[in-house]
Order: sequence, then structure tokens, then C-alpha cells
Amino acid sequence: MGFLLYYVLFISFGLWLAALLIISFSIYGSLEKVRLVKKTSLFFSFFQFILILFFWILSDNINILADFDIYNFQLHKQWLFLYNFHYIIGIDNISLLFLLLTFFLTPICILISWNSIKYRYVSFIICLIFITFILFNIFCVLDLVFFYIFFESILIPMFILIGVWGSRQRKIHAVYQLFFYTLLGSLLMLLGILVIYSHIQTTDIRILYNTNFSFYRQLILWASFFFAFCVKVPLFPFHIWLPEAHVEAPTVGSVILAGVLLKLGTYGLLRFVIPIFCDATYFFLPFVYTLCLLGIIYTCCSTIRQVDLKKVIAYASVSHMSFVILGLFTSNIQGIGGSVFLMLSHGIVSSGLFFCIGCVYDRYKTRILRYYSGLVSTMPIFSFCLFILILSNISFPGTSSFVGEFLILVGLFENNHFAALISTFSIILTAVYSIWLYNRIIFNKLANRYYSRFSDFSKKEFVVGFTFCFITVLFGLKGSYIISLIEAPLYVYLSFK
Repeated sequence: MGFLLYYVLFISFGLWLAALLIISFSIYGSLEKVRLVKKTSLFFSFFQFILILFFWILSDNINILADFDIYNFQLHKQWLFLYNFHYIIGIDNISLLFLLLTFFLTPICILISWNSIKYRYVSFIICLIFITFILFNIFCVLDLVFFYIFFESILIPMFILIGVWGSRQRKIHAVYQLFFYTLLGSLLMLLGILVIYSHIQTTDIRILYNTNFSFYRQLILWASFFFAFCVKVPLFPFHIWLPEAHVEAPTVGSVILAGVLLKLGTYGLLRFVIPIFCDATYFFLPFVYTLCLLGIIYTCCSTIRQVDLKKVIAYASVSHMSFVILGLFTSNIQGIGGSVFLMLSHGIVSSGLFFCIGCVYDRYKTRILRYYSGLVSTMPIFSFCLFILILSNISFPGTSSFVGEFLILVGLFENNHFAALISTFSIILTAVYSIWLYNRIIFNKLANRYYSRFSDFSKKEFVVGFTFCFITVLFGLKGSYIISLIEAPLYVYLSFK
């Protein structure tokens, strides 16, 4: 089944790209070409999502075995015969959930871009294909070298996406910040990979899990990997690039960036850093807690003073991802399970919030908070969707974020009472700026002088908004099912401690 999934998805990517190239060179009318590209892209993206969803339903009983034959579905391919590098893919329940998130957001991005992308639409879809393909490999590959290659390759299409289809003149500055911040941070991980290869002559993570590094070597390797992943998350104080990138990116770029790309850092911490460098993880635990708590408090306070709608959600994302890292380092099943769940929830909720902000920006051509007021009288459906997503952002019971943050707090309370107290206080701050933001935009008196026209969600926007809200509520009510899926792999990771 694993071979079938991989090959069918790989072939679908190739067919998708070939179809776009054929359309581009065979149809000369620009309007007909764009219309056909939109329909073709939506079909292929939806087909990939249905395929991975079908595979998830069939493999409902996938468990990670205690004897470490953990990746039941593998494709082994040797690369560079003279060296011990291998292209190995493996899918467990954690990888499968992140693949679901990736392929869920792809057709959503196409629907969002249906009317918002005005030029070079074929190039935009090709860029989106490469982003999805790279993310697919990141969540499946089991070799450090190939993980690093795909981990860095994602910067190229994101650079193009923001640099070409960004909204303002500062997009070049923002995209260079994104590129160089994450690239320089990842160079430390490259040095760590070279040290690992020189030590054990392989980068297969199945072997690394069973390799005992010396304590001092663990400290060095842990620091190199941790800071590389923290820049990608991003964790305070490495978060400077994220608000700038979100502000200048198109709505689709913000959805991909907040929905999936921010999870690459936390996924790397969960997959590589915590199980491989166990002693160093325990040694640096006070440092990680301090950094995360400072980041949560600082970003919450910074969010309150923002005037740009996208910056509000961007700083909120930094706060939530700091919360995720706190849960990952609790070293218990509740905290790590809550972190994985919160990653999935944040991918849905933050993407939905950026979608809502993109909708009002397309209509009124501004994201400055002071120009918005009383939108409930002209956009009631938009107001309802934003209300559900705001409730999830503040971790209201019955929404997806509540399950993840509650489990993180339970796991954190077992390790550090003070950290749990500060984290709980940060939830209050999150509620303050989220409720204030919603009240400022939706209620009060309608500012007629700022709006040239009024329109609620279109049919496509309604489908996208309803989907985000439905998944948010569904995850909140059926969170136990997701937690049960990830328990088996998490027990294996905890067994290495």
C-alpha cells in the first residue's frame, strides 16, 4: 500500500505538470488558457487529497511496532553508490496527518487564488506544484541528507511566490529576509549532518535512533539542529522575518507559510532532535523553557500593539508555535501529543484567518486596522466564519486549539508548575487581543467613508470559509480520534529517552 501511495502521488504530480505545459503551449487565448488551467489544477489537487484521505481510511490500524520496524511502508533507493546515502521514504501516522494537511490546503489555495491572482497564473500553479511536491517528500523522507535537501529546496518556490505575486514594494526586502534568515540557520544543521556522517558513516535516521553519541557531541549536535529548526518555526528571537513575509505575501503565500511551512521546524524537532539527542535535550530543557516563555509573553504583548491585520495573525502564530515547542519538550505523551494536535489545528485556524483577511483586503485594498469597523452589517457570513476561527485562536472549548493547548498544559504541569502558570497567563493575553480584534473589525459603527462597495463572501469564498470552520469544530469535538492515531508513534519516540 505504501508503494502504491507513493507512486500514484508521484505520477499525479507529473501528470499535473505535463497537463499545464500542454495547455500553455497548445491554447493561445489567454482567458481560455487560464480557465482551463484553473479547472485542471483544481481537479488534480482534489484528486491527490481524496487519494491520501482514502489511504488514511484504509490504514486506520497502522501502528508503529516496538521492535523498531516502525515504518511499515518504505521505498529504498540507493543514491551515490560510493557513499552511504539512501533515498528512503517511510510513513507513520504522524507523517500521514501532515500529508493530509498539505494536500488539504492545496485545493484550498487554488480556490483562494481563483480571482486574486491576476497575472502569470500558469507560473503560479507550477510554483504551487513544486511546493506541494517538496512538502510531500519532507514528511516522508527518512534520511538526514535528503531531508536537508528538501528542507532547503522549499525556500526557492516560496521566494518566487512572495517575490512575484507579493502585494507591495517591500516584498523584495521581505523575501530576502525569509531566504537568508532560514538559509543561514540551516547551515548549522548542515555542519551537524557532516559531523554525524563522519562519526557513523550514514545518515539513515533508523540507525541514528539506535546510535549512542557522547554527551559532549550531543550538546554540539543538539545546538546546531535546534537553532536551525528554531529559525524555521520561528522561535523568539529568530522571528523577525515572519511578520514581514506574511505582510508582503499574497493570501495563498500566507496560507502555505502559516499552514505548513511553520510546521517544518517543529516536525524536525520531533523527528530528529528529541529522539536522537536525548541527554542533550534534558540538559537544555531550562534554556528551551525560558526561550519559549519569553517568546510567548513578548509576542502576545507585541500583537496587541499591531495595526496591520496580517501582522496580528503573524505574531499570534509565533506565540502558538512557542506553545508547541513547550509541549514537545515535556517528554510525556500528553504534552507531545498535544503539540502534534496543536500543529494540525494551527495549520487550519491560521490559514483560515489569513484567508479572511485576504478577503477583506481584496475588497477594500487595505489591511490597516483603523479603517475597519462594523462589517457585520455588510458581511454577516464573513463575520460568522471569522468568529469561529477567533474562538479557536483563543482555545475556546469545542474548537480544535482547545484540545491541543489543554493537553500541552497537562503535560507541562507534570514537569514545571511555573512554566504551566506562565503559559496559562499567555492564553488570557491571546483572548484579549483576539476578542479586541474581532470587536474592532466586526462591531461598532460602519465607516461608510472608507468603503467604495459592499459584498459578502462569494460562492467559492463561502466554500473555503465553511470548510475551515467545519474542520475546526470537527477537530474540537472528535479530537480523541486524532490523539489515538498518534499515540503509537509517540510511545516509540519516548522509548528512546
